[in-house]
Amino acid sequence: MKKAGILNRHLSGALAVLGHTDLVVVCDAGLPIPDGPIVVDLAFRAGTPSFAEVFEGLLDELVVEGAVAAEEIRGANPGATALLDDRFPDLELVPHEEFKALTRAARLVVRTGEARPYANVILRCGVPF
Repeated sequence: MKKAGILNRHLSGALAVLGHTDLVVVCDAGLPIPDGPIVVDLAFRAGTPSFAEVFEGLLDELVVEGAVAAEEIRGANPGATALLDDRFPDLELVPHEEFKALTRAARLVVRTGEARPYANVILRCGVPF
């Protein structure tokens, strides 16, 4: 049994198979999830677990070289905006419809219970060297 880090066996296993340039979507409870990617659904109740909690936990485990979010996040969700801007000063912003289309290329989708709008990000995996 793991003693630290992500303990959810489905999520831990899905992270272990990721490679350079693979895309990981961290999404709120309402984002449509396309067919294709591995999905780890962590949603329990509205707001639990939060986008921030899952996002921070994933960043502790992954090397990330870039991130994409919907431009609508700027006006609709100041908390998520601040969190993403803090971690990714070069955050790429695209219209929400384009963001949803980009999720089709994801290798992994991690669904949170987040109930605030546009709390979604696509992470592009990097390498540790």
